[in-house]
Amino acid sequence: MKRFTKATRILSVAALTVMGAGLAACGGSGGGGDGGSATSAKGPIKIWYSNNEFEVKWGKAMVESWNSAHPDEKIDAQEIPAGKSSEEVIGAAITAGNAPCLVFNTAPVAVPQFQKQGGLVALDEFPDGLQYIKDRTGDLADQYKSADGKMYQLPWKSNPVVLFYNKDMFAKAGLDPENPKLGTHQEVLDTARTLVSSGAATNAIWPSPASDFFQSWFDFYSFYAANSDGTPLVKDGKATFDSEEGKQVAAMFQTLYKENLASKEVYQGDSFLEGKAAMSLAGPWAISAYKGKVNWGAVPVPAAAAKADTSTFSDAKNVAMYSACKNQGTAWEVMKFATSQEQDGKLLTDTGQMPMRKDLPTVYADYFAKNPAYTRFAEQAARTVEVPNVSNSVEVWQTFRTAYAKAVIFGNESIDTSFKNAADKINQLVAQK
Repeated sequence: MKRFTKATRILSVAALTVMGAGLAACGGSGGGGDGGSATSAKGPIKIWYSNNEFEVKWGKAMVESWNSAHPDEKIDAQEIPAGKSSEEVIGAAITAGNAPCLVFNTAPVAVPQFQKQGGLVALDEFPDGLQYIKDRTGDLADQYKSADGKMYQLPWKSNPVVLFYNKDMFAKAGLDPENPKLGTHQEVLDTARTLVSSGAATNAIWPSPASDFFQSWFDFYSFYAANSDGTPLVKDGKATFDSEEGKQVAAMFQTLYKENLASKEVYQGDSFLEGKAAMSLAGPWAISAYKGKVNWGAVPVPAAAAKADTSTFSDAKNVAMYSACKNQGTAWEVMKFATSQEQDGKLLTDTGQMPMRKDLPTVYADYFAKNPAYTRFAEQAARTVEVPNVSNSVEVWQTFRTAYAKAVIFGNESIDTSFKNAADKINQLVAQK
């Protein structure tokens, strides 16, 4: 999955549905490999990395550095092959038995499906596997455990979502562009009304109203994380959003749509970048995208009531090892090399994305001193919420998105009814194995 514009965040629902259709044929219920022999085997490996230009630059340099020091265990690297989505391509490769050893672009939402296909290696199989992840990532790593308690993905990098705003539009509306009132849901609504009524902006904010399952990560879920002190959509096998905290977020967005402060039309492009909206939810990738094009500011995603430190959606991509890999011993060493302090620093410098390290702001203090615009993201990275690692994860999110759109965006059902019905259905989906 490419990054750096709203349009390129897309995961294809159809693609993941196709991927899931092959599960029965593949069989398996977890990571593969053939035990100790595979996990200790050394030799050449193949890897895929993302196809955006910033990560390609980092990936090529990382591979060159490894290969120069390991002539007998060389990496053969390439960008993820073209397809409807990287998830579809990976799923097809698992089915065909020719997946690479490592993919540096594994979406957490797809891990349950890949695991069910028998396509992933549990990193617990390596003697230092869990300890390495714990030492690097800290407690945030717990969000990435699968239902069987094992780790099939190494938390790698995140793009903590914050609320961007257009300083020029705020000034035109008579609002303070340096100290905007965006600290609560009510302040967001009041500010939105001023932006539109003043004529400074056609839309105060324009999250995509599309029905794709992942769209809720960039409207409801970021605000829900902030309002619920970091509660995931599903916790301990039960949906959590049919709550006061969830309904408060839904009511705020419902008001934005009812009062025509947010458009119900799908915008083909980046509404914030193109001056069609005064606010947007985005991660640190947006800094380079908006540089020289938008006079922007950013604030943490607010809760219903003012809070000092709120959580948000992580928008992470991770590294996973695939069971077709013969030389898993080398693959594990490459995983550690590519996520070392040195390589994480290069990733940060090359892409502006946040390595998932518990000591991020202090280890790279020099970088953040020279690039202060990224500091808020480094601080926010410690307070992020991931998509829950549960059975039928894509169907869970699609169920929620359908209910949210019906009640919040289009007003065809009450929030109470829509959320309750969605929560009941999601509880059933999560209970399935």
